[in-house]
Amino acid sequence: MPEGPMAEHLRQTAARVVAAVRPMVPKRWRRDLPVVPVVRLTGVIGMATPLRPGLSLGGLAKTLDRAFGVRNAKAVALAINSPGGSPVQSHLIFRRIRALAEEKGIPVIGFVEDVAASGGYMLACAADEIVCDPASIVGSIGVIGATFGFPEAMKKLGVERRIYTAGEHKSTLDPFLPENEEDVRRLKAIQQDIHDMFIDLVRERRGARLTGPEKTMFSGEYWVAKSAKEFGLADQLGDLRGILRERYGKDVVTPLIGSERSLFGRRTPGVSARVPERILEHVMEARWDHPSVIEDIMSAIESRAIWARFGL
Repeated sequence: MPEGPMAEHLRQTAARVVAAVRPMVPKRWRRDLPVVPVVRLTGVIGMATPLRPGLSLGGLAKTLDRAFGVRNAKAVALAINSPGGSPVQSHLIFRRIRALAEEKGIPVIGFVEDVAASGGYMLACAADEIVCDPASIVGSIGVIGATFGFPEAMKKLGVERRIYTAGEHKSTLDPFLPENEEDVRRLKAIQQDIHDMFIDLVRERRGARLTGPEKTMFSGEYWVAKSAKEFGLADQLGDLRGILRERYGKDVVTPLIGSERSLFGRRTPGVSARVPERILEHVMEARWDHPSVIEDIMSAIESRAIWARFGL
């Protein structure tokens, strides 16, 4: 553009036009505003069913990539509401979040909603800072396993259990056989190894912020947010909108990064999902003999039982 009075006049006019149009442009399209993408981590970990979507690395990987790939992001916010689940999937998701945070040089803030317990707390530990609602439930740093035993019922019914294996421990913890003390010892040893890994992870991520007695903190117990904060398991009380507006200004943009849609408009499982059409079809037609319906209902009941441990 040529120099001179005319050029200066054009620059001033352009600036006035931009200033007049800027308020009419949706916040999410404006590059001059701070952006903090939000990823929701909701559900039982490693137990994704059509009736109750859960969390897994397979379902979250692309969503996390998109969140950490947002241009000029000031931070990434994790909205966490999970009672736990699979220790492996919890750890895989944790590692992916940390890897992306270190690769992109972006801080991560975890916002606990109803509960971040067990594997859900492991996800919270992926954040550099943990913020809780005053009524949030936090903790449960432990490992649990549960099953049923039916040998006495089988005797009363006159049912004989026949099982054939190659490998002396292949039938470990079979619910139709009497409980074996050696099997229980073996299971507890595995659980202890996982528990030790969990404890080391919490120590590494929380560091000197941990002030509570270790015997209490790592007992599997859980607490309301205020007590968790006193132990150093959480950093402060608050909510996502309030904390982000306080930190980055009232105009901060917080886009929710959801799962990608497929060619036919269905979301990839793992972050959020609806009851698939096939399940609705079976239910509406009363096709209760269909194996997938029964499996999905049983999985949903098991998932509900995990939430119920925290009164939710």
